[in-house]
Amino acid sequence: MSTTEREPQPAPAATPGVPAARPLRAWQDAALERYFDPERDEPADFLVTATPGAGKTTFALALARRLLDTRRVDRVVVVAPTDHLRTQWAEAAHRAGIELDPTMTNAVGPVRADVKGYVTTYAQVAGHPMLHRARATAKRSLVVMDEIHHAGDGLSWGDAVFEAFADARRRLSLTGTPFRTKADERIPFVQYVDDDSPESEGGLRSAADFTYGYKEALADGVVRPVVFAAYTGVSRWRNSAGEVVAASLTDATTKAVESLAWKTALDPRGDWVPHVIAAMDERLDHLREHGMHDAAGLVLASDQEDARAYAKIVQRVTGEKPALILSDDPKASQRISDFAAGDQRFAVCVRMISEGVDVPRAACLAWMTSYRTPLFFAQAVGRVVRSRVPGESATVFLPAVRPLLTLAAEMETDRNHVIPPPPSVSSDEVDEGGLDLLPPPEREPGGPKEYEALEAQAEFAHVLHGGKALTGGALPQVSVDEQDYLGLPGLLSPEQTAALLSQRDAEIRRRTATPRAVEDVVEVAEPEQEDATWHTAALLRKEIHGLVGRVAAGRAMPHASVYSKLRAAVPGPPSASAPVDVLRRRRDHLLSMV
Repeated sequence: MSTTEREPQPAPAATPGVPAARPLRAWQDAALERYFDPERDEPADFLVTATPGAGKTTFALALARRLLDTRRVDRVVVVAPTDHLRTQWAEAAHRAGIELDPTMTNAVGPVRADVKGYVTTYAQVAGHPMLHRARATAKRSLVVMDEIHHAGDGLSWGDAVFEAFADARRRLSLTGTPFRTKADERIPFVQYVDDDSPESEGGLRSAADFTYGYKEALADGVVRPVVFAAYTGVSRWRNSAGEVVAASLTDATTKAVESLAWKTALDPRGDWVPHVIAAMDERLDHLREHGMHDAAGLVLASDQEDARAYAKIVQRVTGEKPALILSDDPKASQRISDFAAGDQRFAVCVRMISEGVDVPRAACLAWMTSYRTPLFFAQAVGRVVRSRVPGESATVFLPAVRPLLTLAAEMETDRNHVIPPPPSVSSDEVDEGGLDLLPPPEREPGGPKEYEALEAQAEFAHVLHGGKALTGGALPQVSVDEQDYLGLPGLLSPEQTAALLSQRDAEIRRRTATPRAVEDVVEVAEPEQEDATWHTAALLRKEIHGLVGRVAAGRAMPHASVYSKLRAAVPGPPSASAPVDVLRRRRDHLLSMV
């Protein structure tokens, strides 16, 4: 411990109203022991690499709670990749007895007095690093950087993170995927060692202080085993010369042909997508009938246009309305929360749900996107592997193309993922990095199209389990009784599962060939929010704003004058920084003026 740091005091007695900490998993306990190892000084920086679904948030909050209780730190700052994860972190912290405000913007100065800290995003930190530096140094702070590899998404983000938090008392970095970078693109607060892998070309790889991989988590029952159901089929498209080209997903002769066959299969106008959705729907039926009563499926689309089209297909095939989660929807975060807590069977999304989003009941994933980086694949598949009770399993339905089959076969292999290039790079560089296989758009307005999808048929190819491909053709037929147990892991072997999916393929093709009319996809109703301090403050600020408008209109006064009189009558910080008790008194004062 640094000589400038105050000696830790005994932990205070349990605070009334603060929930007791739930038991930690063995790996979380081990990571805490590593952090507080008496044989070494407590670290200013600590990097934890834990497979998606293992419980990094729970570990981070357990560490924060201990540091707060022993008065080693006085404030907690969490930096997350997305706005939705800000809310998710705040809700998890509330359950752990730590009040964090996820609503603070860069326009607000001090942190409210009635919270222990706040949750922000990497983009917000990049927008005003000195503001976050002031907040993190005003009190002894623990800064938690969730999915720290996002600090490598662009040099400006990495520079901003360093500028903002270099002088914070302690920093905890979290990632679900080990990563490697070039020597001149180091991510702040991460220790590196030379990467001797063949593909590194002299680069560096991250050196975690504690690592917990998928294989270890699977052995401990922390994550579910994953079965990959691969679907092939013949795709037909017209090229720029007007020629009709046909190719199978599994038999494409070149990467270019494979990418076009893949793109055609994902076209919502063809039969491949409805076929695979119907297969996933049957899988959900079995899971729900045999123990996992709230099992849900995620459909991952490449863009918002496809997502909307896939949502209509889900409703046509299943007869049920899916949740449609789009990044430009201001209610996207709420929709994710609704879906996680509800009973809907399907959610259709783009990238909103690929990283960090916690939907424990999601047990199936339909990979209907052309994204193919190992990092994105691991994060997306991680959404369906979180284990709740022993015996649950996850199924990923995907196109039978070589890039995805390779990633699926290596699911249990510890690897260092390459940070994808920032969005500003050229399209050629993106394709080389493996982010997106889509061919370029039309060359000239009104000119001939480079590519036009015509049709695509789906056909079950095989089940990939433990790195082995299992087809159903050469296996014994599965009896009707055995079919009823597909949803129970262990009662049907992967070989029998492959046989069953193969047998049902023709039936699914008939089912999806006759669409039935359904109503349009509708939005999901919003449930009641948890009464966390930050949420109460947000509602009070909104109520105050409305009351100020009413008072201003009724008394013919400018809004600024009403706010000035309100501050004089109820002193305290501006509303954005005011604690809940001050906001309540201001609200009540305004009510007396209406």
